[in-house]
Amino acid sequence: MLEDLLEGAGRSIVFGIVGIGLMAVGYVLVDLLTPGKLRELIFAERNPNASLLLAANQLGIAAIVFTAIFTSYDSFGQGLASTVLFGLIGIAIMGLAFLVLDWMTPGKLGEVICTPERHGGALVSAASHFGAALIVCACIS
Repeated sequence: MLEDLLEGAGRSIVFGIVGIGLMAVGYVLVDLLTPGKLRELIFAERNPNASLLLAANQLGIAAIVFTAIFTSYDSFGQGLASTVLFGLIGIAIMGLAFLVLDWMTPGKLGEVICTPERHGGALVSAASHFGAALIVCACIS
């Protein structure tokens, strides 16, 4: 029993580190997609649009990681590999969703995200990010 508990705790630590790493990659993605420094936009300028987009991105990645772990293979190694793989696929799909939405809308979506006033385009972009993540979640088995 103690052995199972320790093994589960160890796996939790590893999956937690992987999940946080994937969320960090998601942060970098949003930073690359928006002009300026994301950390300054959110934490210094308190930009609601950038905050909303990043929150949707982080929740989407967390949903992918959760789903990958929850449906994980019996083998720890395979489960870890699938978590990393689906996490990276999800991040790429979210980036693609942003670019497609940017292409479909007037102006530059990244600039809309950086405006200090709340903008409906930020809500649509956040929904697109989270929706893309849910699509990836549905593909995990």
